[in-house]
Amino acid sequence: MDSNLIRLPYPFTIRNPHASPSLLSCIPLDHNHSKKLFKLERRRISSSSRRSRDDVVFDEGAFEAERMSLDAKARETMAEASKREAEDDDDPKAWKWRIRKRVWDMMEALNIAQNPRPVHHRIPNFVGASAAAKNLGGLEVFRVAECVKVNPDSPQKQVRFLTLSGGKKLLTPQPRLRTGFFSVLESCMLTPSTINEACTSVGVAKYGRPIGLDEKIKVDLIVIGSVAVDPKTGARLGKGEGFAELEYGMLRYMEAIDDSTPVVTSVHDEQLVDDIPIEKLLIHDVPVDIICTPTQVIFTNTSIPKPQG
Repeated sequence: MDSNLIRLPYPFTIRNPHASPSLLSCIPLDHNHSKKLFKLERRRISSSSRRSRDDVVFDEGAFEAERMSLDAKARETMAEASKREAEDDDDPKAWKWRIRKRVWDMMEALNIAQNPRPVHHRIPNFVGASAAAKNLGGLEVFRVAECVKVNPDSPQKQVRFLTLSGGKKLLTPQPRLRTGFFSVLESCMLTPSTINEACTSVGVAKYGRPIGLDEKIKVDLIVIGSVAVDPKTGARLGKGEGFAELEYGMLRYMEAIDDSTPVVTSVHDEQLVDDIPIEKLLIHDVPVDIICTPTQVIFTNTSIPKPQG
């Protein structure tokens, strides 16, 4: 084996940082799945040095297999927790799980979901997601935005594509924040043939530039996925793992966003509900300003305070 290569327990082969001037550090991180994770910080040695193949060899198959395995375990854990909490009338999260289950069951029954299925314990990849993304792409707040943060879920893939193909900077979280916090992608880092791939989880890991919480960045628009959302109040429910709230809090900590930063979600019309009690929402729950469905755009004029951190 090349003496300059180091094999990590993750689908990357990293050249020895002492032998390569473009790799600053490889930092193992502990995770609640007891996985050894890492963060790569790269020195920009030239305008064309986009994650040089000489430094990082990315194993797509290993990455995707690992991601899908961990996703399955996470959904199994959440399914057990949701059943336990939904049946406990004294649990403060029981009402959320009941609404989520009703929406998930309904989407499967009406066959308005696309793969991956079943949609339970996911941000549902709804039929018409591309049409909803088109409506989102027509928003003035999207048109003028230079940097857009978009969740990594399947129904928002077209939003990520519109962001990159429109010459905007895309900020997207690592799936379940496993291999770091956020990654930044820009069209100048990609070729026309790789933009579509860059909108997937594999592509983000392959082409994105990981950033830490000390990164100086301004986000102009936030796009998040939802399981259910109330068009009258802007109250929203995700899949129950709290990643949208955690990511929002991280961006507030980084001073990348403030109260005025618009929050948009895209959902199927059948995911619109009217029974989310705003008085039961927690201070970290993120409301939405705009809802885009395949058939309409709704400005919620939400009065729900946004989390401060």
